[in-house]
Amino acid sequence: MKLAVFSLNGRRSVGVVRDEMIFDISDESSHFGSLESLLFSRPDGLEFACRALDRGSGIVLSRVTLHAPVRHPSKFLAIAANYQSHIDEVLATNPGYVPPVFQRWFAKLPSCINDPYAPILMPPETSALDYEAELAIVIGKRCRRVKAEDAASVIAGYTICNDVSARDWQKRSPTIMLGKSFDSHGPLGPWLVTPDEIPDPHDLLITCTVNGELRQSGRTGEMLNNCFEQIAYLSTVCTLEPGDLIATGTPAGTGAALNPPGLLQPGDVVRCEIERIGAIEARIVRETVAETALRYA
Repeated sequence: MKLAVFSLNGRRSVGVVRDEMIFDISDESSHFGSLESLLFSRPDGLEFACRALDRGSGIVLSRVTLHAPVRHPSKFLAIAANYQSHIDEVLATNPGYVPPVFQRWFAKLPSCINDPYAPILMPPETSALDYEAELAIVIGKRCRRVKAEDAASVIAGYTICNDVSARDWQKRSPTIMLGKSFDSHGPLGPWLVTPDEIPDPHDLLITCTVNGELRQSGRTGEMLNNCFEQIAYLSTVCTLEPGDLIATGTPAGTGAALNPPGLLQPGDVVRCEIERIGAIEARIVRETVAETALRYA
């Protein structure tokens, strides 16, 4: 099942995508304006969505605007250096880099979350904008100290994340959080795909193109720490809540590691695609300080 957040005529709803149609299930209960509210308010939220599908009204998918499937998670966490191919390319350009011995985590601030086809802003404060195509996990149940063998039971589904990175800001601090958290630098979508449609999250092709040129191509089975091990590790430390996001790492081909570097520029179009989920795509747009001031006036 594909669950999406969409808007039509100014109304934001949750829907189920089937073929080229989206079925609005928010009418079943007025407080289902977000996927988080669906997961939080009903222990059988995903089963409810499946039942509501038969009663929902179908809309042609091209008529609606798709939004990030999760907008306000309590946590947006991402693992660093989780593909050996990416570690190797970083070492090639930075011989002093020390690969992690344990899982290495950082936070992306939730305010960076962006819609799947919305522009990605290139702020004037960075000259080193980069892309990272990643499989993202959405947590479906409140949990703590989950064993790896039980972790599949707490997953609501999977989506695509572009872990947009300001590499110059990333290097300013060991925590790298600020370089990963500029506004619009967390595109997600185009929807959440439930585990019944992805029987093995570790057997998916993941790619990224820039202006149609293939930059990244790998398989999720290359992860050094698989999805379930990541959940077990994180939930040792903190309670995971419904709607929490986990970005699971990126394969080789990032712009900063290419020779010559292939960093993003205004006008570039970045497309991240994962087998069985779909694709997200965005144009890079230069952000000006004046525009920001107007937006928040």
